[in-house]
Amino acid sequence: MATVPSVSYSITVRLEVPAGGKAVSLLTHAVESAGGVVTALDVTNAGHEKLRIDVTCAARDTDHAQAIVDQLEAVEGVVIHKVSDRTFLMHLGGKIEMKSKVPLRNRDELSMAYTPGVARVSMAIARNKEDARRLTIKRNTVAVVTDGSAVLGLGNIGPEAALPVMEGKAALFKRFAGIDAWPICLDTQDVDEIVRTVQVIAPGFGGINLEDIGAPRCFEVERRLRELLDIPVFHDDQHGTAICVLAALTNALRVVDKSIETVKITMAGAGAAGNAVLRLLLAAGARNVVVCDYLGAVHKGRDDLDESLRWIADHTNAEGYAGDLRGAVKGADVFVGVSAPGILTGDDIATMADDPVVFALANPEPEVSPDEAREHAAVVATGRSDYPNQINNVLAFPGVFRGLLDAQATEVTQEMLLAAAGALAAVVTPEELGPNYIIPSVFHPDVATAVAAAVRESAGGRARGFTEA
Repeated sequence: MATVPSVSYSITVRLEVPAGGKAVSLLTHAVESAGGVVTALDVTNAGHEKLRIDVTCAARDTDHAQAIVDQLEAVEGVVIHKVSDRTFLMHLGGKIEMKSKVPLRNRDELSMAYTPGVARVSMAIARNKEDARRLTIKRNTVAVVTDGSAVLGLGNIGPEAALPVMEGKAALFKRFAGIDAWPICLDTQDVDEIVRTVQVIAPGFGGINLEDIGAPRCFEVERRLRELLDIPVFHDDQHGTAICVLAALTNALRVVDKSIETVKITMAGAGAAGNAVLRLLLAAGARNVVVCDYLGAVHKGRDDLDESLRWIADHTNAEGYAGDLRGAVKGADVFVGVSAPGILTGDDIATMADDPVVFALANPEPEVSPDEAREHAAVVATGRSDYPNQINNVLAFPGVFRGLLDAQATEVTQEMLLAAAGALAAVVTPEELGPNYIIPSVFHPDVATAVAAAVRESAGGRARGFTEA
């Protein structure tokens, strides 16, 4: 639940009020007295006796939106006609579409774009399938694949409910990197079926973006697809998050004048995101890390370790700490949370080392209140847009795939992830760097291009077998 009014809970109330007098100011006062924020007020029809007005305002959640409507309705003379949820209106009919890139105005153009002319192109690709990258959408198209088992913070809600999120992902690919992406929502959570389905549709795509697939299934799906396919496979919940966290932490440590090699890092969350963040932090030089899940610290002495947790135990927590998360954050320089809301308090942050860095990334409710954390931490980051330093995967995945596609890469390597994180961190200049600006805005014009260039260079340019036009 949002703690302050948010545009994601924006409503437009169409109503009538008596003409003249203080009607308009009474409407604004009603919204504000209910705790909402008026963002627009439009008179859509005016008469001698009545005004029809659209009042657009932001609320905290759906219950709060209804309270605002009730407050408006209580104003003397107000008649409510319609209440529209602006987020739902945006989604009516879906958010993406397919458009032709070539004109089809006459028979000649139809004969080249489709039969009989298209047969010549098909035969050229049959002789050399690598030409599909040059002559089809393959070179600029990504499949956004989910099984609906771990959608945002909503859990296992199924493929249909995942579709709006995957549409949004596709829209972001287009907006920030010019990539044509398409949602593929699978009605199965069987690893073999997921892998086989993606394998047989892969010829039509230049890359696979796995999205919102629960752990530990996501690890197996990604591993097997990477072995089977000759196009890059990228699990954004893992590697996109890891890139953004490393980039932000690189700059946060510059702010507090500490190094990743010497700081003590405590992590909450050992799922898909936590596992990937940990691996990239270790690759970047982190040496002293303790990871906690809902049972406490992960250590070699635990008897419930699966393959993923065993790897964590073998590569972290050298001192064998076996306590809970609160104990693990004591004396830590950095806290990174990719877990659950409200598991720490401001008092816990007060026990950390001097000038601590706190990344509370659970969404929409962080592991610790950002306001409480800021009382004790030198730098605070969240996954939310209403606080400074938002860690948002859109900072990474468009540029990563732009670089992968441009290089005709066949795989995603750890070196590419490190390069992407370094490029993202460098978008923030030394003059801009500060406690409230360690990561650039998702709308910063240099983000996608910088990340793409770093990935492209790390990938070594063009893949073999590609034929130039």
